[in-house]
This record gives sequence, C-alpha cells and structure tokens, in this order.
Amino acid sequence: MARPDINRSGELEVFVRVIETGGFSAAARSLDMTPSAVSKLVARLEQRLGTRLLQRSTRQLQLTPEGCSFYERGLRVLADLEEAERCASAHAEPRGRLRLNSNVPFGRHFLLPLLPAFLQAHPQVGVDLSLNDEVIDLLEQRTDVAVRAGPLKSSSLVARQLGATRMMIVAAPSYAARHGLPADADALLLHNRLDIGHARTLQGWPLLHDGQQVRVPTQGNLRASNGDALRQLVLGGLGMARLAAFQVRDDLAAGRLLPVLEEANPGDLEEVHAVFVGQGGYLPLRVRALLDFLVEHVDLAKPLA
Repeated sequence: MARPDINRSGELEVFVRVIETGGFSAAARSLDMTPSAVSKLVARLEQRLGTRLLQRSTRQLQLTPEGCSFYERGLRVLADLEEAERCASAHAEPRGRLRLNSNVPFGRHFLLPLLPAFLQAHPQVGVDLSLNDEVIDLLEQRTDVAVRAGPLKSSSLVARQLGATRMMIVAAPSYAARHGLPADADALLLHNRLDIGHARTLQGWPLLHDGQQVRVPTQGNLRASNGDALRQLVLGGLGMARLAAFQVRDDLAAGRLLPVLEEANPGDLEEVHAVFVGQGGYLPLRVRALLDFLVEHVDLAKPLA
C-alpha cells in the first residue's frame, strides 16, 4: 500500500499534463509550477515505479512502452476521478484543452461549422484542431479524438460511428469536353485517375462490370495530400477522382462537377468514426461532451458547409 503522504493522483495529473503539452516547461506553465519542480516530480514518480516512463532529449520527450501504458491507464484513472466528482456535483462542467484531429473534407464540411456551437455550449473547453488526411498515432501526437474515414484497423482505440457516406467518381465539365466520359470500367482505364498520396486500406475504385464488382486501379499524373486538395484539382479539369458524396454535393448541384459511371456505382458506403483512447467508458468529461455533440449533430447526408 502506498504511503499516505504520496499524492498519487497529483503525480499522475502532472505526468499526463507533461505528455499533453509536450514538455516540462509547457506543463509547468499550465500548472503554475516551475519546470524543475515538474521534472523532479516525474523523476520521483519513475523512481517509485522502478521504470523509465520518458526518454528525454534536447528536442522532445518520447514515451517508453511502459510510459505509453502508464499514460493510457492514467487517463482512465483521471477520467474516473472527474466522473466521480461530476456525479457528486450537479454543477460540474467540461473543462480543459481538447486536441482534435480530422481528415480535411470532414473538417471543412462539419467540424468548422459545428465547433462554434460546441464551444459556446462549453465555454470552459478549448479546442486545438488539426486537419490532415494522414492516420496519426493518438498517443504520439497527444490527441484526444481523431475522425477517421474507411475501415478501422484493429487497435486499442475505441470508436463511435458518426455515419456513413456514399462514394462517387466525378469529373469537371472542362475535362469531359476535352476527353469525354467513360462508358464502362474498361474505358475508365484510359482516363486520368487522381488519388490521395498516402496509402489506403482498400486500393482502387470499385465498379460493377458485366455483373461483377471489379476494382479499377488509380493511375494519374498527380496525387494530393488530402481529399479537399483532390477536389480542387478535379474542379480544375485535371482528371477524375472518387470522393465522398457530401464533399461534392454542392458542386454537382451547381454543375461544377459531373457524376461518372453512376450506373456502375456499387453503392458501397465509407464509414466515418470518431476514435479515442479509453476503455470501459473512462473518458474525460470534455471528450465525452465532444463525442456526444458530434453524434447528435453530424448528418453525412447533409453537409453543413
């Protein structure tokens, strides 16, 4: 049993804050402590546990495997404490910084329009938003919630589904005027097929051909770093791309883009999830509030922007 003079919850909160802020100095500022006091506390914690939690360098702090495990479990413990306090107080509110990552299309069409209402409803919460289409490591990037599209890989992360969207191939009228539009999957092979630069879980574009589903490989003269950049390239007439229906809905209605081979579209859906670290419902109140807000307000059939 730990000695009564050891404030284990305080040690844990300081350690978690060091990871979340990325260093001793930033953690010290947020906790109104000195950097040396924070460093000594973490060193004392490592000594008591008999293991190294952080690899220190002049540039950054890196979690060791033991540190990753301790950090993940520590988040649950602190979330449990926060939940206990919330249950004991009718006036407890979500508070603190919340780090949110999303792919660019979802961020532009949903998060950017929704975040003002979320922050107005929870004035003691701050959000650090990062938009990119790369799949990040939540622990390494110190991220609370990440929005991911497509099949989820098996991991220790927990996910809440936000919905699913149709995918469709589109091209600009200027491209169609120069090159025509393909009549079937075979003809599609002759066209400039643009795609995202990073690896996808499923390769190629699924299409129905002679009663069977086939996958047409992407092969174009340019790749983009995110789905929104890809849409802009298609609008410019560079080639075709397969994008989420919510992303191109307004472009199709305005005639800026044309649907391609919709009669051969298999109608597959790409699921969108909010993923986060935590098991058994142990979540900081600010994370739970964001997840509940997104589940309530996101409708992939009706983009907000």
